[in-house]
Amino acid sequence: MLKMNFTFGKAGAMRYISHLDLMRLFMRALRRADLPVKISEGFNPHPKLSLKRALKLGVESDNEEAAVTLKEFINPKEFQQKLEQQLPEGITIKKASIF
Repeated sequence: MLKMNFTFGKAGAMRYISHLDLMRLFMRALRRADLPVKISEGFNPHPKLSLKRALKLGVESDNEEAAVTLKEFINPKEFQQKLEQQLPEGITIKKASIF
């Protein structure tokens, strides 16, 4: 298992999105981008995704950290491009790297 760390920014109208909605947004974007994300086992499977901290509603940020567990290797640049294509305006991926 590989862990992909990425840094993202949240600005503009997206600053009004809650932490839970942001998690759902990333889960849907990861699925639409067809990235090899590891899915948890159990009754309610979901992508293994974690955000380092929750932002308050209405706060913008340029340097938020997140990590996702992958089933197989993917180039960090390719990961960044594929994911960013699926995200709405206001959410940007700044950097991605394998941990």
